[in-house]
Amino acid sequence: MSDSAQPAILEVDGLRSGYDGVTVLSGLSFTVGDEIFAVLGANGAGKTTLLATLARLIPLMAGTMTFEGSDVSKLPPYETARRGIGFVPQEKGVFADLTVLENLSIGGMIGHRSQEERMGEVFALFPDLRARQSQRAGTLSGGESRMVACARAMMQEPRLLLLDEPTAGLSPLYVDMFFDRIKEIHETRGVAIIVAEQNATKALQVADRVMVLSLGEAFTVVDTDQLTTEVLKEGYGI
Repeated sequence: MSDSAQPAILEVDGLRSGYDGVTVLSGLSFTVGDEIFAVLGANGAGKTTLLATLARLIPLMAGTMTFEGSDVSKLPPYETARRGIGFVPQEKGVFADLTVLENLSIGGMIGHRSQEERMGEVFALFPDLRARQSQRAGTLSGGESRMVACARAMMQEPRLLLLDEPTAGLSPLYVDMFFDRIKEIHETRGVAIIVAEQNATKALQVADRVMVLSLGEAFTVVDTDQLTTEVLKEGYGI
């Protein structure tokens, strides 16, 4: 569980962002420590926009982002990745024409330890990928493709991992597997995780804290065990 006394890995203050001059997120302020931080909300609440902004793929219109004590608000995505922010987008998370091994090697271009050592670690996390190393990523199933995208981000040795709806469209078997891996990555690799999810039930089973987004604003940010069904429904507009 996140401790308010521990130093924040990520601090977001007054964040405003969107697309083509249209504001999607307005005035978001929150911190993330060494924890699993779930971002929930109905379709259109701004979850994907938030993670893309944190990954520096969308510029901030206002506000600041501080990562491990440094202002990263205006840095390009390759620089925040180098500093330790890994991002797994909801879609197009792999290079379809490249093999699984080539995809992972691209992720491994960032990081300090040998690629061989890190490759062994991601194959331990996702054993199914070991037998598919020479297979083109575009021929994989949806669940396998998600594994490659997550494994490639882990090759970067992230301190903070951003997961945008990692289980969207996957079978229940893959959903269970992914949430097991999310918990394992946090507990055994020392990686803080922000996961945006439609599957609130599953996300709440692994998250330490949760932020419920509603129309681009933080409806609530609370410890998971303090979130009531009533508050969740109200945040979703149900």
